[in-house]
Amino acid sequence: MPTDEPFQKLVNQGMILGTAYKTPRGVLVPMDEIEWRDGKPYGKEEGGEMEELTEFPAKMSKSLKNVVNPDDVIRDFGADSLRLYEMFMGPLQVVKPWQTNGVRGVHNFLRRVNRLATETAIADRAMTKDEAKTLAKTVKKVGDDLEAMAFNTAISAMMVFVNEAEDEAKASGSLPREMLEKFVLALAPFAPHLGEELWAALGHDGTLAYEPWPQYDPLALVEDEIEIPVQVLGKLRGRVKVGVNATAAEMEAAAKASPEVAKFLEGKTIVKVVAVPKRMVNFVIR
Repeated sequence: MPTDEPFQKLVNQGMILGTAYKTPRGVLVPMDEIEWRDGKPYGKEEGGEMEELTEFPAKMSKSLKNVVNPDDVIRDFGADSLRLYEMFMGPLQVVKPWQTNGVRGVHNFLRRVNRLATETAIADRAMTKDEAKTLAKTVKKVGDDLEAMAFNTAISAMMVFVNEAEDEAKASGSLPREMLEKFVLALAPFAPHLGEELWAALGHDGTLAYEPWPQYDPLALVEDEIEIPVQVLGKLRGRVKVGVNATAAEMEAAAKASPEVAKFLEGKTIVKVVAVPKRMVNFVIR
């Protein structure tokens, strides 16, 4: 070849299976011959009587009439929903069964994203500590997973982002523009049509296709607090947050101050306190 090989590696994509149905004797029944009764599939063998069928994943084929037409999915849910569902089904290389209800699920997720970006009050302010952390862990996870072609876990991370962003918006009454813009840039490779619409809704005139990958503050990922379990006589009675470098005395004080734990210590004599830094606190009482 007169040029260098443009492809660095080969990745074989797993087959997407359709749904097929068979009788108790294993005879396959085409999809267009199935009757649904109370949500259950019924069909019959040639010359036989109607009976309940068993559903199982099988290769899509014209003979079974179980081929899913992408045009129908796009008509009902949109191209972004189809694209996103195919990436969310599971690891790229494995065989996966098609479930139309799954398309509906990611479609609802995209609707939530749209509401978050268009119906939430947007403020031109700096991100809070929690907002910066939420954004940083999402952008890092999605970026790392894109490189590894782990698209399904990248989408899961964005779903977590939406949950946390909704909570933060309720708590503060708004979300910073920077946070939403960077999230839209991370979402765009997965849902490009919605990404372009939201980019415009956020006040941009041009396309986001040539925008650089969003940057985040690595310091926002550094944990300064951890949650530790608190036990009383070896039984879990609560959890408390303490500093990452909290001493045994600080951990003990935080545990005693917890209302969940205090009720189990009330009226008791503390014989011993076992406080393992960054791990747990256990009260021995009598």
